[in-house]
Amino acid sequence: MIHTGGQHVGTAERSGTASTDFASASPAEVHDVLAPDGSEIRLLPQVPGGSMVHCTLPPGGVSLAVTHRTVDELWYILSGAGELWRRQGQREEVAVLMPGTAHSIRLGTHFQFRTIGDEHLRFVIVTTPPWPGMDEAVRVPDHWSPRSTE
Repeated sequence: MIHTGGQHVGTAERSGTASTDFASASPAEVHDVLAPDGSEIRLLPQVPGGSMVHCTLPPGGVSLAVTHRTVDELWYILSGAGELWRRQGQREEVAVLMPGTAHSIRLGTHFQFRTIGDEHLRFVIVTTPPWPGMDEAVRVPDHWSPRSTE
């Protein structure tokens, strides 16, 4: 989702370039940025080949549907429950998001996600190559009507 050149959370240094040092981080209590799809992003370490963030969607939240211009994503669900809609060409599916599951979003896939239940949906996203910036996500038609809880 959102990761700007080398920014890290916690004890990691915030700089404009990727570091060759080891980086360790914990998600910040308050989100660093809102993703183009409306989810809360907390920055984690990155390396030249990829970036990592912690993503949160509040209870009742429905993201905006997007596709990416240049990146693939891997998601690992930490807590909460939700659904992930993905479409590539004629292939379309809704996957269940629950703790311990992992999901891929390949370049060019249209996708949207939402929470189910009264708990925040929290997951880790690895983006390859590293997230290039806000212009990466392109709006596509929604599968569900987007909702923000803010």
